[in-house]
Amino acid sequence: MASIALFSLVLTTRPSPGLPSFPLRSPGALRSSSFPGGVNMPRKGGGVLVSIPRASASLVFRNLDADDFRHPLDKQNTLILRAIPGLNDLGKALLGSMTEQVMLLENIGTSVLVSSKQLPNLHHLMVEAAQILNIEAPDLYVRQSPVPNAYTLAISGKKPFVVVHTSLVELLSRKELQAVLAHELGHLKCDHGVWLTFANILTLGAYSVPGLGGLIAQSLEEQLFRWLRAAELTCDRAALLVAQDPKVVVSVLMKLAGGCPSLADQLNVEAFLEQARSYDKASSNPVGWYIRNAQTRQLSHPLPVLRAREIDEWSRSQEYKRLLQRAAQTNSLQPV
Repeated sequence: MASIALFSLVLTTRPSPGLPSFPLRSPGALRSSSFPGGVNMPRKGGGVLVSIPRASASLVFRNLDADDFRHPLDKQNTLILRAIPGLNDLGKALLGSMTEQVMLLENIGTSVLVSSKQLPNLHHLMVEAAQILNIEAPDLYVRQSPVPNAYTLAISGKKPFVVVHTSLVELLSRKELQAVLAHELGHLKCDHGVWLTFANILTLGAYSVPGLGGLIAQSLEEQLFRWLRAAELTCDRAALLVAQDPKVVVSVLMKLAGGCPSLADQLNVEAFLEQARSYDKASSNPVGWYIRNAQTRQLSHPLPVLRAREIDEWSRSQEYKRLLQRAAQTNSLQPV
């Protein structure tokens, strides 16, 4: 038996009753700017611009534990999921090797496996991000798609892998792309796959319970989405630990909300953070609070402005500064 989870950086709503919440093609989008100096990119008029991977100057978190950066809401909602009786057994009973094989072959068969010999600069970004977060680098695939997206497939007992779409690579800067890879690594570092899979299974299974099945499923779905939104905040922190510059992460979120290559050089991170603060102010009264909850209750991801505000605040927190100080001390003692 195997547990499977698919993560993307996309706003999605509740799953349809009776349908799996693990789409073979994740439907959402992460929009960002151009990708200068990242992978081999075509020049205007022909030819290829080859970039050279930078020598890492980033701090490496050698003894990093998932709980060192896990968002408090992630911790809280994970405890709630762990308290659901029978979640583990139900997951094993409903999800078998056939589902695992279908999803594995779907992704491997339609993508290009990145390695030191295949798209080596992308490979370098992944390996470097994994080293910084003190985690084994998963396989990385690039898939041809006009829909910008990135997601992780976590399969228990097998090596997980990350997939990025070609349109995403074209839209992101080098640092932003690595931040996205770090976000996906955050899901693996925190073992989010287990809880996402089992909670989805339990939610879908509850629809078949006579009488109160729908109510049970609705309640579990709401809890699942609360956990998913909290897990995304944790993984944004993982992105910051790798980027080590909050503007990089906020820039990704800003472009997710409304960016494209032709607008990239006009987007302003500080203006987007001010927009995030204005959203908080507009939703601070009772009516705004109600609308905000109705707007986000069945989303799998927090709104981009809220994620930007969260990562900006955490970048100035003592918790984040202590992690950087700890990393600086261990890096000074051991060569990278």
